[in-house]
Amino acid sequence: MATNNTSALLHELLQTLKDGEQGYATALTDVEDQDLKEVFKQYAVQRDGYLTELEDQMHQLNIKAEEDSSITGTLHRAFINIKAALTSKSRESILNECERGEDYAVKAYEAALKAENLPGQLKTIIGKQYQGVKEAHDRIRGLRNASR
Repeated sequence: MATNNTSALLHELLQTLKDGEQGYATALTDVEDQDLKEVFKQYAVQRDGYLTELEDQMHQLNIKAEEDSSITGTLHRAFINIKAALTSKSRESILNECERGEDYAVKAYEAALKAENLPGQLKTIIGKQYQGVKEAHDRIRGLRNASR
């Protein structure tokens, strides 16, 4: 049986992934640069896959997914300002917001990896996902830096 800490951790990661997927999906439909469209599509699909992996683990651990907001609340949503950035159509401002979202995701995964006694394959899955999130962060940061 999973602990309350494991449940809270998984719910936080799920919400972070949902925010990222929605942020990238929004950016994908509104951004004009074709290279960014491809990058955003890749990361929206990545986050969707990660969601499925974690939801499968939750099912195996008999943890029910929450339908409401994350543990940290809606005050700090990773991609909350993506629409505002998109209205300016500035490549740099869009990438700044994406990087801010990635900063949040990296921190959430780093916190999750510090958790003790994660059951089953969970630590391995979270570690693998962290590597993907970190690579996405670094790529977005590189694109942002190149746009300056």
